[in-house]
Amino acid sequence: MKSSAYRADVLMLITAVIWGSTFVAQSMGMEHVGPFLYTGLRFLLGALAILPLVLLVRPRGGSTGHHFTWPMVLGSLVLGLVLTLGINLQQVGLMFTTVTNSGFITGLYVILVPVFGLFIGMRTGVGTWAGAGLALIGMLLLSVTADYTIARGDWLQLTGAACWAVHVLLVSALASRYDPVRVAFCQFVVCAIISLALAIIFEPIVWTSIVSAGPAILYGGLLAVGVGFTLQVVAQRNAIASHAAVILSLEAVFAALAGWLILNETLSLRGFIGCCLMLAGMLIAQLVPLYLERRRTLVPVQHEPAGHH
Repeated sequence: MKSSAYRADVLMLITAVIWGSTFVAQSMGMEHVGPFLYTGLRFLLGALAILPLVLLVRPRGGSTGHHFTWPMVLGSLVLGLVLTLGINLQQVGLMFTTVTNSGFITGLYVILVPVFGLFIGMRTGVGTWAGAGLALIGMLLLSVTADYTIARGDWLQLTGAACWAVHVLLVSALASRYDPVRVAFCQFVVCAIISLALAIIFEPIVWTSIVSAGPAILYGGLLAVGVGFTLQVVAQRNAIASHAAVILSLEAVFAALAGWLILNETLSLRGFIGCCLMLAGMLIAQLVPLYLERRRTLVPVQHEPAGHH
């Protein structure tokens, strides 16, 4: 394995730690400010964090990537709307559920991506359905309460996961055409503007409360949005697809660890088994298709000398 691939793995692992622990920052931030204000300030900071990249770094690729063209701006606007919906569902959901539940249920987007992809002609294999089935059983074990209902916050997180799946499909469509840094900047700005507008309408805005939430806003904005996004973009240039799938799925595990270490959250045995099944489902849904695809590509050259690959 090349050193660039090792570096990519390390960078993605750092990203997963940052994103997983951000669930704690999101939860702690809302002890002082409302969900819309937290999200708006966080993404405003994130947009400012990558602004130097937008201004100073010339993107690689075709000439359309160098400028803010109308198609790119319109595409980024749609992307920003989906991001705004997904992140605010997650943020409001955290008011009614734990960091652990939020992290694992949000992680289900990796299974929903190929399922939603069916509607745009993507092929979905047995691995995805097996993973989805395991994850569904896991979520029921994690989320269903003693009176056989699912917490309101968990439903919000699941709806948010659906938004993240749509977001991933849109990103893959836009990133191949336009500079990903500029696309990201535009969607962050859209999310910040809409969330701050909602905060002005629905939430009290008190300066002392914003200051109290400052560390959580800084963590969520500079680290999770600014640094996390940048690391992901850099890492995925050299990443091995199967490694990326596994490592970024660990975000849910790091969310649970952070919730336990910082917020003293605990899991029942049933919840723990549910989390394990969900993680297994996420990994199966991503790794089985990659394994089958690799086997298909190896078939024509299976008689070559050992060690060729």
